[in-house]
Amino acid sequence: MSTIQSTHATPVALTPTGNVPLPMVLLLATGTGLGVASLYYSQPMLGVLGAEIGAGQATGSQAIGFVPTMTQLGYALGILLLAPLGDRYDRRRIILAKAAALCVALLLAGASPSVGVLLVASLAIGLAATMAQDIVPAAATLAPDAHRGKVVGSVMTGLLLGILLSRVVSGFVAEHFGWRTMFIAAAAAIALLGVALWRGLPRLKPTTHLAYRALLGSLGKLWLKHGALRRAALAQGLLSVGFSAFWSTLAVMLHGEPFHLGSSAAGAFGLAGAAGALAAPLAGRMADRRGPELVTRVGAGLVLVSFAVMGLMPFVPPQAQLGLLVASAIGFDLGIQVALIAHQTIVYGIDPGARSRLNAVLFTTVFIGMATGSALGSLALAHWGWMAVTALSAGAAALALAVRMWPARSGATR
Repeated sequence: MSTIQSTHATPVALTPTGNVPLPMVLLLATGTGLGVASLYYSQPMLGVLGAEIGAGQATGSQAIGFVPTMTQLGYALGILLLAPLGDRYDRRRIILAKAAALCVALLLAGASPSVGVLLVASLAIGLAATMAQDIVPAAATLAPDAHRGKVVGSVMTGLLLGILLSRVVSGFVAEHFGWRTMFIAAAAAIALLGVALWRGLPRLKPTTHLAYRALLGSLGKLWLKHGALRRAALAQGLLSVGFSAFWSTLAVMLHGEPFHLGSSAAGAFGLAGAAGALAAPLAGRMADRRGPELVTRVGAGLVLVSFAVMGLMPFVPPQAQLGLLVASAIGFDLGIQVALIAHQTIVYGIDPGARSRLNAVLFTTVFIGMATGSALGSLALAHWGWMAVTALSAGAAALALAVRMWPARSGATR
């Protein structure tokens, strides 16, 4: 084996072909997957969680609906306020500290005696789960130039599968062993991950000596300077509104008339989403050949059509309604991942020297959109029913498509 000496990392033993060893790639992919999965464990459990934790009958569904909202808001705040620290300090230490904090937050969620405590724990889970956004740039630093795209792509696959399969796991565990068991098991998994990262992840040297205030200030400057960044962040954020509105309310809707399905059924919809996500890497090659601008429009259009199809649900029998939900989940998850890959291609091409901060701006907007979608989706379901959630999601997708269709200013990057 050879080694590579990076100016930003401890030497890493490479395979004979000059690539990062597979165990290291799997460790990083597992880290991103388990980290981001913590954001979504609660969603399939919402239908049973409210009654067991003692939420009031009148406001129960609305209060419990804010659990994923607080998690997504915490993640957005963590990306904005904590992710830039990866350029200033050793990312290994940051990742390990967040793993420890995430473990504690998950245990607090599992032991929550009230909705209020669970909401606080959910915010803390979101903040600490941003370890996933530290692991991805760490992977880019550890990989040699010739294999950087492949390594980062593999790690991002772990992240996407963590988002989607987390619902399947949590739905099954909650229905058979209880929702508290899910949070405790998740904490144990993060603890084991933390040990593995402590043993396997090398030290990563900082790339800048900017003060914390200057790091945060540069985010605003990047936003003001680059119209392509604003367009990408706004469009992906709008798509995230519909994505989160659907997943944050699905379990509650399926729990009631006419389906009366448990949390495992809601979680199983994650398998449909995973099918879409696994096909999404094709978008990368499409973006290389046809350009990312076209791919963003294809992705947003697919999301819009998928949500619009759900408007047919009142006109078909319950079994057909479930079929429409599955087909829509496959379609809009694929569309959102396609759009995300294309938007990342656009954003990372703006300024190679500021990719971590550009990524922070993009994903802060994405998770603000997700938090907004969770809140608006819960309110829409409680006051106007499932068709209101569908209309909200389709409307957000239509706005995202409009952003991508709007002509960019002459001379500006896309």
